Amino acid sequence: MTTVLGLSGDFRYVLAVAVSTGFLSFWQSLKVSAARKVAGVKYPAQYAPDADAQKDIKAMKFNCAQRAHGNTLESLPFFLFSLIYVGLSKPVTAAVLGALWVSGRVLYTIGYTSGIPSNRMWGVHHNIGHLGLMFTAAYITAESFM
Repeated sequence: MTTVLGLSGDFRYVLAVAVSTGFLSFWQSLKVSAARKVAGVKYPAQYAPDADAQKDIKAMKFNCAQRAHGNTLESLPFFLFSLIYVGLSKPVTAAVLGALWVSGRVLYTIGYTSGIPSNRMWGVHHNIGHLGLMFTAAYITAESFM
């Protein structure tokens, strides 16, 4: 059985969102590196000790930057899979939801790296994008069984 895959011209928006995640991750890496230098956390330590972070805002900002980046990397594989999967049949929907996720991750990172962990909620709308992609992917899959 041969399957032919035809992509809509709107799929380019899905690709643009996918490419933007590389820039997001690179920017987060730069924030982590800068915060590491300011906090004086030596390699290979992944985080400043909690006792240091409670006393020193520079150490807290480093830990928050590291966590923001790590959290993004943890969710990135399934986000990208859902983005592409949904984008194959609903490219505009995928691109809009994907852009919500990316913009939310930017605000999440800005808020989190302030050194006040609760400020990560500035980008809470990334969850709308991610959940939207997951539910749309589930819908597309269920529809294929009907």
